[in-house]
Amino acid sequence: MALITADRERFPNNPWQLVEARHEPGDAGTLETLFALGNGHLGIRGAHWAAADAELPGSFINGLHEIWDIKHAENAFGFARTGQRILYIPDANNFTVVVDGEALSLAESEVVDYRRTLDFATGVYECRITWQCRSGATVTTTERRAVGFASRGSLGISLSVATDQDVSLDVTSSVINRQDQPVEDHSVHDPRRAGRHAGRVLLPLRLDGGDGSLRLAWEAAESKQRVGIAVDHWTSTGYQPFETVVDQDDSTVRYVLAVSPDQPFTLEKSVSYAAGAAVQDPAADAADAAEAGLRPVQDIFAESEDHYRRYWATSDIVVDGGTPQLQQAIRWNLFQLAQATARAGVAGIPAKGVTGSGYEGHYFWDQEVYLLPYMTYTNPEGARQVLEFRHGMLPEAKIRAKELSVDGALFPWRTINGLEASAYYAAGTAQFHIAAAIAFATNRYLWATGDTAFRDGMGAELLIETARMWISLGFFGKDGLFHIHGVTGPDEYTAVVNDNLYTNVMARFNLRAAAALEHAGITQEERQLWEAAADLMQLPFDDRMQVHSQDNDFMTLEAWDWTTPRSKYPLLLHFHPLVIYRHQVLKQADTVLAMFLQWQDFTAEEKQRAFDFYDPITTGDSTLSACVQGIMAAEVGYSKEALEHFTNAVFIDLDDTHGNTIDGVHIASTGGVWSSLVCGFAGLRDQGPAPYFDPRLPAEWNALTFHLKIRGRLLLVQLTAGSITLSVQEGEPLEVDVRGQVQTVGDDPVRVALDPVTEPEPTVFPSGLPTASIPVVRGKG
Repeated sequence: MALITADRERFPNNPWQLVEARHEPGDAGTLETLFALGNGHLGIRGAHWAAADAELPGSFINGLHEIWDIKHAENAFGFARTGQRILYIPDANNFTVVVDGEALSLAESEVVDYRRTLDFATGVYECRITWQCRSGATVTTTERRAVGFASRGSLGISLSVATDQDVSLDVTSSVINRQDQPVEDHSVHDPRRAGRHAGRVLLPLRLDGGDGSLRLAWEAAESKQRVGIAVDHWTSTGYQPFETVVDQDDSTVRYVLAVSPDQPFTLEKSVSYAAGAAVQDPAADAADAAEAGLRPVQDIFAESEDHYRRYWATSDIVVDGGTPQLQQAIRWNLFQLAQATARAGVAGIPAKGVTGSGYEGHYFWDQEVYLLPYMTYTNPEGARQVLEFRHGMLPEAKIRAKELSVDGALFPWRTINGLEASAYYAAGTAQFHIAAAIAFATNRYLWATGDTAFRDGMGAELLIETARMWISLGFFGKDGLFHIHGVTGPDEYTAVVNDNLYTNVMARFNLRAAAALEHAGITQEERQLWEAAADLMQLPFDDRMQVHSQDNDFMTLEAWDWTTPRSKYPLLLHFHPLVIYRHQVLKQADTVLAMFLQWQDFTAEEKQRAFDFYDPITTGDSTLSACVQGIMAAEVGYSKEALEHFTNAVFIDLDDTHGNTIDGVHIASTGGVWSSLVCGFAGLRDQGPAPYFDPRLPAEWNALTFHLKIRGRLLLVQLTAGSITLSVQEGEPLEVDVRGQVQTVGDDPVRVALDPVTEPEPTVFPSGLPTASIPVVRGKG
């Protein structure tokens, strides 16, 4: 389905805003995601206060979760034991407005004019609605929201009511505990969706209020994590509340007054949340801690505006040309990246950021492979904090390694608290490649920043302990090669295989990066063993097709039936895993991703043949796939395919093409959009002797402009069809490699002419191969 691009009258194009110019029922949940606000720590979904059809309204704090014992129908040693799920925190984003006895509602009241916007330049949400009331009054309500950045637990909301005649106004502001409201558990139908807890989760610790102020605190029943909330109200007329009611599930502050045309009513609501280690001590009062974070509403708006003014100055990516809505879509994706990461602190980045409860709020390999490239080059301090968070999981990862009979550290496939939470090991624990993802992100961060303190401490530990895991997981076979068996690669449609190419390629990198360290904790024998395993790593290759095989047996599998109707995608929702595992069909670009991340290890011909073979049999059921396929299409010279894959990626959520945007933004895909622009079309490759550019600007575009923070410099990159221009705007000169020409770039722009790229002829594989007539299928997932 297409949402935003299908109705440009309802969603007019604006390069700096997401705009909804007309309300229609039926897609409230998706728009709650698209209009969400967040800062990486606190997230507020974009639900209407006047919506009767709200689907999944609510608010979240990154890492605040409940736990439970996973019940396996048939247990086995080493299975995940502790489930974890992000909590809906008590939600302050609620009002009811009654004018002359009529409760204003988008479903029941007459709407004369409607417009809501999410402003990327300021981070401010605004919804302005003009109502024709049954009493004859014309009333305009304007709601504005913003989250804090310096004060990352803060939310500011203002609601104004203006009228053309005297009216009686009744406004109630609420804090609702949505976590304990009865809601259907959708996870039983779709494993990508968050489940719901049975019984009460949030137990009240403090319930105080009066004179328009609320001081509330709860504790999760099993995890014992606490959250406090403080709310203050202010009115333009200095009007005192009619009543303040405190309850564990619905606390309200109500105003009843007369409003005249010459004196509109404005209610400002300052909200502050406190969670985490600071309020875990039983002697600490979470509500008092929240109160200490209260800020005037206008200060919260100012914080947001100041943050985004600085953010866009160095993080904007500008495309000149292309479709009119493209720049809007790019900025929406970049805005979501900021909302997911800016103030997360030493924490992971959930798969949905803080915009929804999808995937239970867990952290996956997504953050290292898809998000940390963006963070490393735009917010290196934030990238370091994510790696510090992974390092903090080392004790649990070492215990988990022993449980699975390997050395070093085995990080959980999906987690919040450091324990493995994947109950389905074949597509969870078996994805050992998360260890290499963490090592890869560590190495990239060290290369891009030169952070020697991190290299000699936490970074070295991450590289060493993951290398120890690989050397014990694999073995030297009778053929003299090093093999890694019984693993699942990124493609979850092919599980528990031997010598998955992606896993082996990334393990080889991990072993070499660790062996290259000058660290007292590495013995000479260990270093030599790592180097030997890396040099002798088995990389499956099919001689008949002259293509690297996804694993040892992939080329022997039966071809998928590509007449399968679209209604049967994503396959994981319609076929038993064993059915999928027996066939040659991909959920996402597995081998292609390996060749992108380890770009130096493969020839241009090997990359093209791999792309030609795997792209047609990749369903796209994973939102992690389109961006990677587009990057490799650009590298091998397929301009049309590169732009098609990029366009799919940039509109995944805006058009809800996978049918599950309701559960939150696909944050990894937004990171992939950044990589598509910077690594795909600008051709950036890193971790070599110098930053390397091999641009591939689409013919439809005139120019591409962006910044990179690299080794203490701020590098400006300006790309056109015939040239790339580089300049260092902050810091010392930097050596940059453009297609083999090494340039010393300083504050004076350096322009390098570019020859056009010739598109290669597609690979013609031997006849009778299963890929000969396979169409590219865009699945849902």
